[in-house]
Amino acid sequence: MNRDIELSISCTQCVRRGTPDCADCLVSFVLGDEPDSLELSSDAARLASLISAEGLVPTLKFVSTPSRRG
Repeated sequence: MNRDIELSISCTQCVRRGTPDCADCLVSFVLGDEPDSLELSSDAARLASLISAEGLVPTLKFVSTPSRRG
């Protein structure tokens, strides 16, 4: 079974951190209140996508903070 990381989310880089969207996000559902990050293998990412599409768990609400250019 392939265990390579397919999905890596850094919650500290999400503009929705600490908002109601954060509380209703797949990452918070899996890890609890205001997690730091989540990494999923490709198999786990496909499973998470399937069960969230069926409404069994919240969807991923991650939105990356804009990068700052100097």
